[in-house]
Amino acid sequence: MSGVLSIIVVEADRDRALQIVDSLRLAGDFDIQVIAEPTSLARQIQARQPDVVLIDIENPSRDILEELALASGPMDRPVAMFVDRTEEGLSTAAIEAGISAYVVDGMKPDRLKPVLDAAIARFRMFQRMRTELAETKKALEERKVIDRAKGMIMKARGVGEDEAYALLRRTAMDQNKRMADVAQALVTAAGLLS
Repeated sequence: MSGVLSIIVVEADRDRALQIVDSLRLAGDFDIQVIAEPTSLARQIQARQPDVVLIDIENPSRDILEELALASGPMDRPVAMFVDRTEEGLSTAAIEAGISAYVVDGMKPDRLKPVLDAAIARFRMFQRMRTELAETKKALEERKVIDRAKGMIMKARGVGEDEAYALLRRTAMDQNKRMADVAQALVTAAGLLS
């Protein structure tokens, strides 16, 4: 998200859409596009690939909220939703659906820029957390495979854990591969032979 932010505003009411666009223009230099008909929202957003999606809706239901959240791609970009009123549990459902900012009591021009900034910051924070979680899961899976391979070497060669680890490490270095890849190849080959 560098340079001029591209923002899609989802708002069916023309006057409200103009108010949002005017507020955004006062807040900064943005490339703004308005989608008035949310029926093909996912396709329109996919085609335009905006940096941020702002959705203004008077009274969302859980179904509409989930549909708008999924269509706006909250895992791909920050999504801020402005609602005039809400039912109990909808704010939680919005956050669980990936909405970066869920603002009750409608869109107020003076709050637009701070909410936009908060939505972007929150999205980036969750994006970092998802990346770290994926890397941690991958490292754990690789560790499990290496431990399995070590156990197989220990059993087959009658050696201790340190020697099995050293053998795996030396093989990885000789083949110019990662230890996890050598371990996975060993586990896969053993599975084929048994």
